[in-house]
Amino acid sequence: MASSRVTTSAVAVGFLLGALVPTGIATAAAPTPPPEACTAGTGPYQQELEEHLKRPVDGRQTPADCEAIRTFQSRNGVRPADGYAGLTTYRTMLVVEARAHPNAAGKCPVRTYRIACVDLTRQLMWVQTGNRVVYAPVPIRSGRDGYETRTGWFTVYWRNLDHYSDLYDNAPMPYAQFFSDGQAFHGTPGDLFSGGSHGCVNLRVADAQRLWNTLAEDDAVYVWGVKPGTERKLRPRQTKPADLVTPADVPPAPRPEGHPEGRTPPPNPGAR
Repeated sequence: MASSRVTTSAVAVGFLLGALVPTGIATAAAPTPPPEACTAGTGPYQQELEEHLKRPVDGRQTPADCEAIRTFQSRNGVRPADGYAGLTTYRTMLVVEARAHPNAAGKCPVRTYRIACVDLTRQLMWVQTGNRVVYAPVPIRSGRDGYETRTGWFTVYWRNLDHYSDLYDNAPMPYAQFFSDGQAFHGTPGDLFSGGSHGCVNLRVADAQRLWNTLAEDDAVYVWGVKPGTERKLRPRQTKPADLVTPADVPPAPRPEGHPEGRTPPPNPGAR
């Protein structure tokens, strides 16, 4: 009987001690699994990413290069974040580099009024008033080979919040802002980093919405440069005295009167 009482008391004491000890102390934390090794090979924009990330510029992927590129991708929302220096990562790099001073080269004219600046060469755009950027640089997709986005001065002449193309199978064109005889800024839900449009300036839908809230009818638009991959379609023009005036010296023309009947811009450029 004495042995039974001792055993019962020991169990009771153990129970009380267990109740007083925090559960977290009794349970060991699960170890954090190590990150997967970065094994992506050399990408087509390897040198550009190496230079941007201040890595040794040799155009050859190393494990350290891969990790640096993967970290850049993770910080800037590039998916997949695998360390591969592909087109999407390169285009994102151009936007990141342009954030501090997108007009450092002075390609977009500086005026007292608001201008939507479209750089076809870097495939990005921003909005500025004077030297002040009022809409930070975002990636775009302009007209593909044979359907190039026109360059020069334009004016936002018509806006349609929920537009559908009457030229390309009723394709959706949210936040459409027309500026050049049917060419417009508008959102597209597809891949913005490949292919090209039929002439419109495509943006991510969220960026197109912010641009809608930034611009208004009669705002100026200035487009310059050449979209990579469309150079072979361009032909030099015969030089005339009028051509000696650069587009930046010419103010935007007044917008057309009335609604742009029959002048609907192209839709999602993915529809070929």
